[in-house]
Amino acid sequence: MKIKVIVVGKVRAEYARIGCADFFDRANRYLDIEVIEVRDARRSKRGDPAAYKADEASRLLDAIPTGATVVALDERGRQWSSRGFATYVSTLRDRAVPYLALIIGGPDGLDPAVRKRADRTWAMGEMTMSHELARLVLAEQLYRAGTILAGLPYHRD
Repeated sequence: MKIKVIVVGKVRAEYARIGCADFFDRANRYLDIEVIEVRDARRSKRGDPAAYKADEASRLLDAIPTGATVVALDERGRQWSSRGFATYVSTLRDRAVPYLALIIGGPDGLDPAVRKRADRTWAMGEMTMSHELARLVLAEQLYRAGTILAGLPYHRD
């Protein structure tokens, strides 16, 4: 199974760039991961967040591979433990799902069309976080899932 992490925009904050590069590199030892960055909407100070989300939604949806199981990272979603997420990845892999698409929206969040397309929504917690930090947390959780599935000691109960 290939994992496609589909995200809006590039990582601009240095801490997030370094952390994402490190954790995605580590995670790729265990899982087949590709990060796909789609162009973010051009924002203005008096712009319409709903219009930005709709603009980004079309590019996010176009980037989803045919046959993918889609998980949208969204504050309205279900929370998973690290072990629960690893089990979900393992279940999809065992069912020969060709792609798992994990979607992170831009600074305004996800358009309802993306949430509607998703097979599941995943909340990383009740706190709001930047989309760059969400990408870093996702990268670390993919690495953690890989080590859990490989039976390695990175994850401790």
